[in-house]
Amino acid sequence: MSEKLFNRNFVFLILGQVSSLVGNYTLKFALSMYVLEQTGSASLFAGLMAAAMLPTILLTPFGGILADRADRRAIMVALDSLSGLSVLLAALAFPGRGQGIGVIGALLVALSVLSAFESPTVQACVPQMLTGENVLRGNAMVSQVASLTALVTPFLGSLFYTAVGLRPVLYTTVGCFFLTALLECFIRLPRRQPGPRSRLADVVRDDFALTLRFMRQEQPATLRMLVLAALVNLLITGLVVVGFPYLVRTVLGLSANHYGAAESAMGVAAVLGAVLVTLLAGKMRPRHLTLLILLVGFPLLPGGAAFLFPLGSLGRYLVLVAAFCACQLGGSIFSTYAITLIQSRTPEQLMGKVMSCVYTVALCAQPLGQILYGGLLDRFSDSVHWVLLPSGLLVCLLGLAFSRFFRQLEH
Repeated sequence: MSEKLFNRNFVFLILGQVSSLVGNYTLKFALSMYVLEQTGSASLFAGLMAAAMLPTILLTPFGGILADRADRRAIMVALDSLSGLSVLLAALAFPGRGQGIGVIGALLVALSVLSAFESPTVQACVPQMLTGENVLRGNAMVSQVASLTALVTPFLGSLFYTAVGLRPVLYTTVGCFFLTALLECFIRLPRRQPGPRSRLADVVRDDFALTLRFMRQEQPATLRMLVLAALVNLLITGLVVVGFPYLVRTVLGLSANHYGAAESAMGVAAVLGAVLVTLLAGKMRPRHLTLLILLVGFPLLPGGAAFLFPLGSLGRYLVLVAAFCACQLGGSIFSTYAITLIQSRTPEQLMGKVMSCVYTVALCAQPLGQILYGGLLDRFSDSVHWVLLPSGLLVCLLGLAFSRFFRQLEH
């Protein structure tokens, strides 16, 4: 008899993720609205977010070390409790309307530090709770929860923030984090044998050396997957985050409603990708990664070509929405399956450290991609096809260049 996907541990993990992500996404949406209302500066909030991202990039590798050396359930409970406490302190310290930008900056940095330790821990828990094809389905479910939450919370957050203001949102987020910590208390994972006691500096040095030796010598395929994922992330994430809103609002001159509708459509595509991974878990093979990368890159070609023909703003908008939805669909399937392949080749005692490397590489690629496309779109604002067409072509060439490597993974 096949093992159930929704066993006790995984159910509590998913419920905790729902509660945590609803609070987190609603909070960040409300904070962005507050900063923009009070300062009128999108660049100020972008600066706050960039500063808050730095601790996550720097500390995520240490989060992986902790995830492999301590009780993962205890780590998640402690981190969500500390997140709730951080938001509670921010709510109590919040001076009132028109002020509090410093409090918001400090809160974002605190949450970023905690996130650096939580993300690799959660990802390392999935293969510890599930086996076989259920690991892929479990990763898809985690991705699906994140996509659904990101789709719903902006709308709910806008209603909540408009109706009651920022302080009640902060207190509600506190409840979400503490509820997550409570749900995680019911997770039961096998006890891990503590390693020999060593100095912290020695532990960090030895664990980093062990992880690098594993990826370079024992599993070089994992390192190549990381490089590929970083390149795809560099070319696509920056285009989605910076390029798409710029194309809709500035180049096409369309309204915020058009952009909001497109964001919702892309959210649905990401959810659909996670659903397809769950349905096709038993049929997916590494060689299919080539097709998934082509699915990410090829739609950018008609998206760029739309600016070469007299389609009008609305016609180009519809082509762009279809193209970026296809990118989101392919990207959702690719990232979920790639993570599962890496997990399947990683021993349990290294899972946290290797997954932290995955997150660190992805996080580093995102701001680089945003800077890259910000500069390119400013330079080619009157001929954006020179940005979209080469980007799509480069992604497709990457997929074809790695096709032999993907076939080798099956053996």
